[in-house]
Amino acid sequence: MTALVNALALSQTDLSSRDYTTSGWSIAEIISLLLDSGWAWAGFAVAVGWLVTRDTDGRLAGPALGAIAAPPALLAATAAYSIGESIADGGQSPWFDAEVLAWGIAGIVLGAPLGAIGACVRRSGVIGLLARLTVPVGAAVQMVVLPPGRNEVVQAIGKTIVWTAAAVSIAIIVAHFLFAERRRRPPAVAESS
Repeated sequence: MTALVNALALSQTDLSSRDYTTSGWSIAEIISLLLDSGWAWAGFAVAVGWLVTRDTDGRLAGPALGAIAAPPALLAATAAYSIGESIADGGQSPWFDAEVLAWGIAGIVLGAPLGAIGACVRRSGVIGLLARLTVPVGAAVQMVVLPPGRNEVVQAIGKTIVWTAAAVSIAIIVAHFLFAERRRRPPAVAESS
């Protein structure tokens, strides 16, 4: 899907125009940069860890199962993306190159911990909270460390969307956590004199 949106965005860009290059943007380009980002890739691994353990509470074999499932899923997604990019550009670029190898290695190395984190999403307590916060916090951090986009306008739009979505997600996750923790605690027993 990302490769197709990238191709659509590229078909709508006028890179020969100085104005478009420095300040132009399109909806397809914004969607493309949101899908084609490190946080979305990491979020996919977390989602795989969650999906393979969704019928459990994630305590026993859950993290191990998530750690086993996420790396092959990331490898498959990387290969599918690369093949899609090659098809979209008419076969002008090979589907396997050094960049695909680097993302494949990253998928193996980072997929296991991200899948284990995904397996912990259903847990209650602080572990579950931290697991649920991983993707929105990671997305917000990426906007600081490696902002998306080819010009300042695209970067500003991308940052605004991601930071807003991350802030709303974090607020909802923390509010849900606090509400659930309050419901789990037994009411204080009034002391009698």
